Amino acid sequence: MNLEDAPLGHDTAYPSHYDAGLLFPIDRGANRATIGVGTPLPFHGADVWNAYELSWLNPRGKPQIAIGRITVPADTPCIIESKSFKLYLNSLNQTRLPDAAAYAALVERDLSAAAGGPVRVELILPDRFGQERVADLPGQTLDDLDIAVDAYTPAPGLLRRASGADAGEVEETLTSSLLKSNCPVTGQPDWGSVQIRYRGPRLDRAALLAYIVSFREHAEFHEHCVERIFTDLMSACHPSSLSVYARYTRRGGLDINPWRATPDGQGPPVDPRTARQ
Repeated sequence: MNLEDAPLGHDTAYPSHYDAGLLFPIDRGANRATIGVGTPLPFHGADVWNAYELSWLNPRGKPQIAIGRITVPADTPCIIESKSFKLYLNSLNQTRLPDAAAYAALVERDLSAAAGGPVRVELILPDRFGQERVADLPGQTLDDLDIAVDAYTPAPGLLRRASGADAGEVEETLTSSLLKSNCPVTGQPDWGSVQIRYRGPRLDRAALLAYIVSFREHAEFHEHCVERIFTDLMSACHPSSLSVYARYTRRGGLDINPWRATPDGQGPPVDPRTARQ
């Protein structure tokens, strides 16, 4: 589907009735082709969405609320454009459903159809709201490094292995909260944190931080940014194992948290809500 036809960046009337047709899928393949990703995919992973503004009506018309955790596998053919996702979820606000399980099943069915593969929906009901936690991404932060930066569009040439006394094989987890990119349609800023877990030749940390900052004026969807980071790291530094995980701040009640990893047994990362989410 042509991105110009998406609701993103256009004035849109909010729906008052359930409408699965509001969901707008975007083919992953076109962007992957620009960074040299073909089939089979060089990674596995998922896009984990957290939806904080879910609501519907019970059979007697009383509003129900929940937080949703939606997992879209990275091997589905399509991502779902975020504004269309928001409009779709709002179309359920006045829909009467038997219970939370029926809501989850309906949303799971519609999202799976739009993404072209099995999407999983988990609901967190109000009695569990107090168990939701806020935490930093696990790992050693890069953000205290005193670096000079002059590149604000993706600069994979910055990436390099550590040299001299710092060289060697390691297994470590590095994080930064200085990730920022822009929406490719509206130009609005997308703020995020990123976690990089890898095993292999030690990365030059200052160079890695400068590379992360280089996304600052780049226009690309969240999912595509993470795949670009993954492929750039693999091409430049050749780790034997790699996981790239980004958590973006929410917009319209939704946050998107893509994760990509080498298919070598690395499991999914923990799913803490960061302070900015």
